[in-house]
Amino acid sequence: MVILLCVGLLHQTARAAIMDKLSDNKICGDAECSHVLSMATALDDFIAPDCRFINIKKGQMVYVYSKLIPEEGAGVFWSGSVYSERYVHQMGIIGYFPATVVKETHKFREDTVQIPTTGMDFYCD
Repeated sequence: MVILLCVGLLHQTARAAIMDKLSDNKICGDAECSHVLSMATALDDFIAPDCRFINIKKGQMVYVYSKLIPEEGAGVFWSGSVYSERYVHQMGIIGYFPATVVKETHKFREDTVQIPTTGMDFYCD
């Protein structure tokens, strides 16, 4: 039984990876990016291309935690979370999505800080 548990743990950690960075800097409401910057409504569906991103359905409310500062020639991405239809009262997974698929409806924080991104910002499990 112990051997099976160890093999299972090794298999899980082997899948984890740090993906390419989408940006070198981000804007947050605080130094830990733990405060919600704003609320947005999805204008269209978005299907996550990899584990750094989240799926969004048209009409869903999205809580924005950070906004990546776009690199030259790159898209504009924000990170956030949606409440799923199944677990209405539980916060969903935080991930990236294109800023163009949402409309910001309410800003919670006017004062923001710019901080560098790290490899953990783009960690996939």
